Amino acid sequence: MLGKGVVGGGGGTKAPKPSFVSYVRPEEIHTNEKEVTEKEVTLHLLPGEQLLCEASTVLKYVQEDSCQHGVYGRLVCTDFKIAFLGDDESALDSDETQFKNKVVGENDITLHCVDQIYGVFDEKKKTLFGQLKKYPEKLIIHCKDLRVFQFCLRYTKEEEVKRIVSGIIHHTQAPKLLKRLFLFSYATAAQNNTVTDPKNHTIMFDTLKDWCWELERTKGNMKYKAVSVNEGYKVCERLPAYFVVPTPLPEENVQRFQGHGIPIWCWSCHNGSALLKMSALPKEQDDGILQIQKSFLDGVYKTIHRPPYEIVKTEDLSSNFLSLQEIQTAYSKFKQLFLIDNSTEFWDTDIKWFSLLESSSWLDIIRRCLKKAIEITECMEAQNMNVLLLEENASDLCCLISSLVQLMMDPHCRTRIGFQSLIQKEWVMGGHCFLDRCNHLRQNDKEEVPVFLLFLDCVWQLVHQHPPAFEFTETYLTVLSDSLYIPIFSTFFFNSPHQKDTNMGREGQDTQSKPLNLLTVWDWSVQFEPKAQTLLKNPLYVEKPKLDKGQRKGMRFKHQRQLSLPLTQSKSSPKRGFFREETDHLIKNLLGKRISKLINSSDELQDNFREFYDSWHSKPTDYHGLLLPHIEGPEIKVWAQRYLRWIPEAQILGGSRVATMSKLLEMIEEVQSLQEKIDERHHSQQAPQAEAPCLLRNSARLSSLFPFALLQRHSSKPVLPTSGWKALGDEDDLAKREDEFVDLGDV
Repeated sequence: MLGKGVVGGGGGTKAPKPSFVSYVRPEEIHTNEKEVTEKEVTLHLLPGEQLLCEASTVLKYVQEDSCQHGVYGRLVCTDFKIAFLGDDESALDSDETQFKNKVVGENDITLHCVDQIYGVFDEKKKTLFGQLKKYPEKLIIHCKDLRVFQFCLRYTKEEEVKRIVSGIIHHTQAPKLLKRLFLFSYATAAQNNTVTDPKNHTIMFDTLKDWCWELERTKGNMKYKAVSVNEGYKVCERLPAYFVVPTPLPEENVQRFQGHGIPIWCWSCHNGSALLKMSALPKEQDDGILQIQKSFLDGVYKTIHRPPYEIVKTEDLSSNFLSLQEIQTAYSKFKQLFLIDNSTEFWDTDIKWFSLLESSSWLDIIRRCLKKAIEITECMEAQNMNVLLLEENASDLCCLISSLVQLMMDPHCRTRIGFQSLIQKEWVMGGHCFLDRCNHLRQNDKEEVPVFLLFLDCVWQLVHQHPPAFEFTETYLTVLSDSLYIPIFSTFFFNSPHQKDTNMGREGQDTQSKPLNLLTVWDWSVQFEPKAQTLLKNPLYVEKPKLDKGQRKGMRFKHQRQLSLPLTQSKSSPKRGFFREETDHLIKNLLGKRISKLINSSDELQDNFREFYDSWHSKPTDYHGLLLPHIEGPEIKVWAQRYLRWIPEAQILGGSRVATMSKLLEMIEEVQSLQEKIDERHHSQQAPQAEAPCLLRNSARLSSLFPFALLQRHSSKPVLPTSGWKALGDEDDLAKREDEFVDLGDV
């Protein structure tokens, strides 16, 4: 059969023998075409999805050892995805591949997930874009979720090759209009079939009631108030319809500069300190306008510096922290380590893995983000200071740092509902430009910066270091990162709430048309069956014990972790000179002026940070209190599940944490079974316990990159490469030393 044919083409340019080997002659392909077509998989289309072009007799390469096996099938392109339809061999292993996405299949690539497209011409790999004069014999697609697809087009009819290659290039790379996204086609077609998951209790923060609830939950309602001055987006299109400001702040101040220069509340700590953010005022050259802006800021800071607000420390993220360019450059280098075309390329780069990893600076950027969040946490927790984050639009690094601080300080944010609500509040309603930062419209590559992915990577570091503190798993974070590129959810496809509401018809002039009702990514039942969703929930998560009334009486309203905090003296509020010095400093920042130093000297800040950090890590961890990550060099690791999951050579069968998790889940099942028997004896009626996912019951069959690795073939390549290691000893001896293999997943 064609599906069993072996094809080459993955070797170097000076191969000693022909690069293509096939057990099927070209003429046999066309004579057997009818027979094979009967076995092809049916193309499943979503509501509103349309087929644009297709090509038959395409061979999809599957990496395995030094050679490459090809599976015969059709390559199709719709207005939603690129899909390969071949002999469905994975159906034979249906019991092992229960973690399936119902929207995007194993061989599907959403158009928004395509990163780069390459063609191979006479064994030379070239980037494809625009109109082509010559069409490739091999097509390579690099995806934003780091998958690599390779398709052989040698047996495909010339006209079909032109049609499918041109179609894929156009629909993935050509600039788009917002209204032409598949998001709207799907919403229109599925308008009457959209069902909201009743179990989804995520706070969306699109009503005044949601903000009042959050204020009450954090006890911030004594100093801050939710306002509706921007209802209908009549003041500022960048801000949400509802948000929170200091209680004494006049609402007319919000309207003065369209929301710029206004301290907006993010979160309140148990000790009364709060986290705020502010966008800078527009830069002006006119001295008269500058004076007006300065007087305005004077009034704002007089408001927030008087009691009960006391001290406000500023963190200017625009000039004293990371730049978006640094993040973009680092990730561009970092992702290349995982976009591997073949096994040979993997082993060639493996020798210099650590130097390439270090030169990308991605892990260092993660460390800097976590360190900045700890510094802010120290100011709020140990020094009882309010912290004001400053940024040009307060929609990139402000979202990142404020979310990390809340994740470290608020155990509610470490539950699944709390985490989803946090993203809604700080990222979606906070005006993070997902449309631009993910480059969904392909209009400006320079605007594409993975700020949200950086946040998820920082969160993974915390989850990896403190698993029992989080209700969700790393698998949850991985599929959340994948959901950035699935255009049936509105969550990550707009730059602001105003842009979403306007294009959904909620703010339009046509009152007769019914507003579109889009899905949110938090409805996980759309993507996964209930059994697969169990892998998103951490079975080791320890819920916070509920205290009875008697226990509550003797407790003060503080974190349980408070006893292990460093004995840093809280600074008294300066009486004279403080306000003028701090205000002038902030005004210079907000007006785009250069400054030489922060109000606190760097040495003092470093000393406070180190004392706070070391003291916390010297005490036992309370998973429902303050939570700090380790940020020393070796502690910041590569998020193996996300970055290495598609590379067979990086997997360890039956190894890593999945083996430990399997045994723990088996114990949980056994305990639950015994509990049910005890309950039956006492004739008690009890709700059935949730089953542990049966996918984990046989750890010997699983990979270290489970559950995604089950979709991959395992390479039988020797665990150590022979090329480049001659100086270390005999090649045959090295190939046998499997016990010395270094697991990249534990880097």
